Amino acid sequence: MKKIYNNVILGKNVEIGDFVIIGKPPRGFRDGELQTKIGDNSIIREYTIIYAGNKIGNNFQTGHHVLIRENNEIGNDVAVGSFSEIAFGTKIGDNVSFHSDCKIYEATIIEEGVKFNPGVCILNTKYPYRPGEKPKIENVLVKKNARIGARAILMPGVILGEWCLVGAGSLVTKDVPAYKVAYGRPAEVKKDVR
Repeated sequence: MKKIYNNVILGKNVEIGDFVIIGKPPRGFRDGELQTKIGDNSIIREYTIIYAGNKIGNNFQTGHHVLIRENNEIGNDVAVGSFSEIAFGTKIGDNVSFHSDCKIYEATIIEEGVKFNPGVCILNTKYPYRPGEKPKIENVLVKKNARIGARAILMPGVILGEWCLVGAGSLVTKDVPAYKVAYGRPAEVKKDVR
């Protein structure tokens, strides 16, 4: 059993597993109001939920139990591992991979070629907010070909430079320049990948 809502456009050779939901309208929208596009040769595995308003490129694939919220732009050749979540309003470039259990919150920008190991969490608000208040969102920018180790946490507003490497378990509270290796809690630049 699977559910494909109205206004969903699937490319050629898209495989959809059982218990998948594609095009689910977010709160305040009705079925068919937001278009969802998924490119050619994509594989959507069991128990994945993809909300309406997403533009997803070719060769996309999910693991099991993936949640992709509304209004994201996702490039070609992107893989999202099992039990991962991508919140709304994110931009993800080509050739990005998320291992299992990654949490990517809204307004994150990820350029092409970035690799996330298991359990990476990208946050976007520094402080809790009261019900009814709008949170102050500070987006995270991850530049081309950065590598982020398992269970790293990226705090709101940080920028990771091209080809940088963040060590496993790190808490990133400030920017990491291009080509630098940073690790620790809080993460500090220790080396250069070159």
